[in-house]
Amino acid sequence: MPLIKVQTSIASPEKTDVEALLKDLSASLAKHLGKPESYVMTAFEPDVAMTFAGTTDPVCYVEIKSVGTMNPTQTKAMSQDFCQKINQALSVPTNRTYIEFADAKGSMWGWNGSTF
Repeated sequence: MPLIKVQTSIASPEKTDVEALLKDLSASLAKHLGKPESYVMTAFEPDVAMTFAGTTDPVCYVEIKSVGTMNPTQTKAMSQDFCQKINQALSVPTNRTYIEFADAKGSMWGWNGSTF
C-alpha cells in the first residue's frame, strides 16, 4: 500500500511528463521499500498555492506513506533519490522540497473492502 503524493507550486507539465515521473516514482518506491509495485499508488497535484522560506519560488511537498516501518537508512536514501528525481523532472530545487514519511498500521489503511 505504499503511496507517494507530490504537491507542487509549479504549473502542470505535459501529461506525458507527469506520467513518466509518476511511473519512475512508483518503481523507485517499490524498490526502496521492497514491496510489490502492484500495491504502489502515486499522485501528482500541480498549481498548489504554496510558499517556502517566505517566497513563492517553485516548491514541492511530498508525502510517502507505507504499512509497516520505514527505517532511517531507507528514509535518507528515499529523500536523496526523490529530491533528485523531482528536481530533474520539475526543476524544483532540492532545498525547496520537503518530504514527509509516515508509517501506517495495517488496520488504519483500507483497500479492497478490507484493511491491511
